[in-house]
Amino acid sequence: ISAASSEQYSGIEQINQAIVQMDQSTQQNAALVEQAAASAEELSTQAQTLYEAVGSIRVRDRFACSPGAVPA
Repeated sequence: ISAASSEQYSGIEQINQAIVQMDQSTQQNAALVEQAAASAEELSTQAQTLYEAVGSIRVRDRFACSPGAVPA
């Protein structure tokens, strides 16, 4: 009985360690997902700003190429 109890305790301890490792991995993954989402949001904002800047340049270029022309 003593040997069986000791073996059972050892097995439970290994399961506990595996659960702790999975929990740590899950928390790390959650943090990485949050960072990725924040980066994606920032990139989206920067892309919109760049799109607006390029649009502004195109409008200026169109007017610069046609002095006195009325924009369509």
